Amino acid sequence: MVTTGDDAPDFTAPLANGDIEEFALSDRLEDEAPIVLAFFPGAFTSVCTTEMCAFQDRLADFNDLDAAVYGVSRDSPFTLNEFREQNGLEFGLISDYNKEITDDYGIAMDFADLGVYGVAKRAVFVIDGHGEITYAWVSDDPGVEPDYDEVEAAVEDLS
Repeated sequence: MVTTGDDAPDFTAPLANGDIEEFALSDRLEDEAPIVLAFFPGAFTSVCTTEMCAFQDRLADFNDLDAAVYGVSRDSPFTLNEFREQNGLEFGLISDYNKEITDDYGIAMDFADLGVYGVAKRAVFVIDGHGEITYAWVSDDPGVEPDYDEVEAAVEDLS
């Protein structure tokens, strides 16, 4: 699993932002860093919806810090666009449909009793303009949300 001080694994994946476009982390670092990547197990589930809406509620604060927020899940970009629309999310959601990002960041988990494999653990990474992970939080319990104040403080430390 990647952690604070590591280089963030680069990736290219579909970005659901109302449309669907290509998102490459390395292409976004110079103009958008710090970047908050908030991994969540699945769209339209209770805790994931609460988490993404909490990031939306704080989006103005992150924007004031010149930070970009992105959610990341294994859902298809089409599902993620619907999830964005139904929840009024103004930030993009990255589709890790092929499970490459989750694997590269070392945060895949299984719900074998439900027959669900390889979804993202709930995790948040803050990445600076050089591609270094400056904050990492990962939960083995999908019912636990991140400390949003702590994430915001980690972004503020880079300002």
